[in-house]
Amino acid sequence: MHPATDHRPTLLLAMGPGVDERLLTPGHRTLLSRLARTDPHLVAHDLTAPGPRVAAALAEAEILLTCWGATPLTAEVLARAPRLKAVVHAAGSVKHHITDACWERGLRVTSAAGANALPVAEYTLAAILFAGKQVLRSAQRYAELRTDHAWLEESTAWGNHRRTIGVVGASRIGRRVLELLRPFDFEILLYDPYVTAPPPGTELVGLDELCARSTIVSVHAPQLPSTHHMIGAAQLAAMPDGATLINTARGSLIDEEALLPHLVSGRLHAILDVTDPELPPPDSPLWTLPNVLLTPHVAGSLGNELHRMADQAIEEVARYALGKPFAEEVRASDLQRSA
Repeated sequence: MHPATDHRPTLLLAMGPGVDERLLTPGHRTLLSRLARTDPHLVAHDLTAPGPRVAAALAEAEILLTCWGATPLTAEVLARAPRLKAVVHAAGSVKHHITDACWERGLRVTSAAGANALPVAEYTLAAILFAGKQVLRSAQRYAELRTDHAWLEESTAWGNHRRTIGVVGASRIGRRVLELLRPFDFEILLYDPYVTAPPPGTELVGLDELCARSTIVSVHAPQLPSTHHMIGAAQLAAMPDGATLINTARGSLIDEEALLPHLVSGRLHAILDVTDPELPPPDSPLWTLPNVLLTPHVAGSLGNELHRMADQAIEEVARYALGKPFAEEVRASDLQRSA
């Protein structure tokens, strides 16, 4: 195609070192080259002090395709990108790099939060089913005993038949969890102050009531000032003995100082993919408690799941190139209630 008739938008990749290698397949890079004028192997790791090649590409870019580790798009960075009109984020939250200057500039923003929600919801479903069957406890007991045992006598409170599950937050992930739970024989409770009509088969209740009635509580609320420590001492005390708390959202949603005594005593169980701080101190009981499953923030997209986020981002680039609205556009007002 002759440059004079090439109406494809210009695009620059901007993300942390090595992220593009895990995010994009050779096929993704080829497709990007067809949709936009871009060097699919040129990746901007730092837009605050770009080298000559990145600076030149940034000055021409109409679209930034970002992912984890992207430079915050401050007014100073945007001044180097006079033609920039859109940011396509191939991951979940855009709060780490989309600043007020972006909205003031009128940039269009989209994210692959929908694609990233799927593995988190799948992890949560597995955690709920395993918690109900007491898989962690039974595996530990089995390894300790290494002999025949009266499992039927010990397991009278185990199982997933008509168990009450409490979902905190009808976020994108929370709604997907509710969908995945629908085929099972559960009683499902939902707490979300912004929801007035719950999904079919779901009972809308207050947070304290949800904690008191649920034997498994799964947290999917956004990290906002209003949700800091929303699962606190009162909510934890209300949870039934032997209940399980699952957190795949953000560690700050749970008051861990209030949670720890319940875990140390063995009264409650926990499956924590996120903590506050993100990496617990080396002497934290969370590392060694037998009733805690601690995972290193792996519920979200990993490995080949990153390609799903790339697929969604490239679909958005295609929509932009065709003059269509984004399918998953993010607006400034959305961030007041989302992660």
